[in-house]
Amino acid sequence: MITSNYFDRNVGCKVCDFSPPSAAARPPPSLGSPAFCNRSFYIRRLEKMAEEDSKPLNYIPEVILKKRKSSEAFALRKKAQFQNKNFQSRNSKDFIKKPEDFILEYRSKELDLIRMKRRVKRKLPELLTTNSNKPLIIIRIQGKKDMHPKTRKVLYSLGLRRIFSAVFVKPTEGILAKLQRVEPYVTYGYPNLKSIKELIYKNGHSKIEKRKVPLTDNNIIEQELGQFGILCIEDMVHQIYNVGPHFKEIVRFLWPFQLNKPIEGLKGSKALYKDGGDTGNREDLINELINKMN
Repeated sequence: MITSNYFDRNVGCKVCDFSPPSAAARPPPSLGSPAFCNRSFYIRRLEKMAEEDSKPLNYIPEVILKKRKSSEAFALRKKAQFQNKNFQSRNSKDFIKKPEDFILEYRSKELDLIRMKRRVKRKLPELLTTNSNKPLIIIRIQGKKDMHPKTRKVLYSLGLRRIFSAVFVKPTEGILAKLQRVEPYVTYGYPNLKSIKELIYKNGHSKIEKRKVPLTDNNIIEQELGQFGILCIEDMVHQIYNVGPHFKEIVRFLWPFQLNKPIEGLKGSKALYKDGGDTGNREDLINELINKMN
């Protein structure tokens, strides 16, 4: 028996305007006749429509609706305030620095100078002094925040003027003394042949008349270093890896390498690498950091 609001046996279907014939003119349909099939199709369709109409509507509590409306209004209000407000950047000329900022900056720089003087009094590690036949690579991993001018001067003398810059050096006593002064701002170690070659091929630039020139042609090397018997990049790699007699000339010829910030590998700590930090001597593990930054 159909209990739908859309169909009545005597009137017909209110949706598709189907009206059944009268009872006298309507013969009883057989099981396989088309009339029986069409009637059963309409009956199933109307039953399905009745079930869909009987489903309850989705109910959202009034508290959630009010909260949603208030959060949207708050977001629009904050956006309008942000657009109307003129923010002062610390790098702009109109930025006013507070007196306590000057005091904190001065104390941080003085503390950095005191720590540098303490590090100078330490004894040089024997591992660095004995391995003088291996080249060192120094990578600057800290910025100039809380840095004393004397520390910055030592970094500039090493050629590390920008963060994530790197240079090759020969581990002499003078270089190791400078490393002790700037240890919280750099990390260093012994690069292998693969790292040296990839650094020069990928990020190699020469210094010609105080200009940065990419190493795209061996003719540049031959013009500047041909008098020392160095004609190509492979000769430079050989001299650097073996700390050859013309190591100093090649280092002066090369522009400091500008590396990328590693996604992983740096924690932003000024503690030594052996103590769980980022700075200091990494020995042969420096090659892992070079691969991430090159």
